[in-house]
Amino acid sequence: MRVASFSLVRNWAVLAASVDKLIITVTCDSDSAFPGNPHNPTPKGMKAVVEEYHRGIDAGAAISHIHGPRRLDDAIQPDGTRLSTLDIPGWGEMAGMISADRDTIMQYGIASGRFPQRKELIRTYTPDMLSVAFVAHDECFDYDPNRIPKEIYGTHTRAELEEYCLLCAELGVKIEVEAFHTGGFWNAQRMIDKGILAAPAWITCFFGWKGGAWTPPTADAVVYMRSHLPKGSNWNASVMDPEEHWRVLSAVISQGGHVRVGMEDNPFLTSGEYARTNAELVEKIARIGRDMGREIASPAEAREIIGLPARGQ
Repeated sequence: MRVASFSLVRNWAVLAASVDKLIITVTCDSDSAFPGNPHNPTPKGMKAVVEEYHRGIDAGAAISHIHGPRRLDDAIQPDGTRLSTLDIPGWGEMAGMISADRDTIMQYGIASGRFPQRKELIRTYTPDMLSVAFVAHDECFDYDPNRIPKEIYGTHTRAELEEYCLLCAELGVKIEVEAFHTGGFWNAQRMIDKGILAAPAWITCFFGWKGGAWTPPTADAVVYMRSHLPKGSNWNASVMDPEEHWRVLSAVISQGGHVRVGMEDNPFLTSGEYARTNAELVEKIARIGRDMGREIASPAEAREIIGLPARGQ
């Protein structure tokens, strides 16, 4: 038993020494998944949201995954979609306020935003990274039994993905490949093979997000997803399942992946206990990472790992 335990510790030490520092993404604002969260900054206005991002950055987050002002369609549209309309100047204002006195990697979220608007957004206020769903959107934010769940529907064709890749290459924006299941890996590999998605790809795997693109929030699913990633990719994980959230992220860290936390994904520190700030969620995952042998990457170190130019270049 002692020999086996020593071997396990030795193998883990070898793995820890061979992987990158842990990159933490923070996503502070949400009006979809957990509407009962009393500490959600979104209803309090942009200034409150920006302050939450600053706290998350100060706690160790290298990437700020932001949601600027937007409005989700009230109902499914005649074309079968239910997506978000963006307030483009508001996005520019929020991004500017967050990065004015903080070093952070700016990542624009709301991959469910309408395609023409998202193209206009990144041409007008160019971020470091842009989230692009490499699978169809089919989400059901059914986390509060007392409220009608918000739902999102949209198909992202390979022609759209190619246009995203070409435009982001032109603007020097790194794509965050959003993969709710392994079909996203296949689409990413196709774009890599075409020479329009630059290596190393940055891929976020989504576990426990309810809807037709659901992947289970389990350690087995983490191993499965990791084993099918495009070769050489950097990978990240988001978990929207409060009961399994911290266990699954721990499994991701143990497998060499990076992590995303914040009130969009999970506002609970422990079962039923809301975090008062997003910084508390960042601090918890940073402690877990360090306890597992992964030091926390600074924004400058994260840029090097991801393949982004140094700040100001």
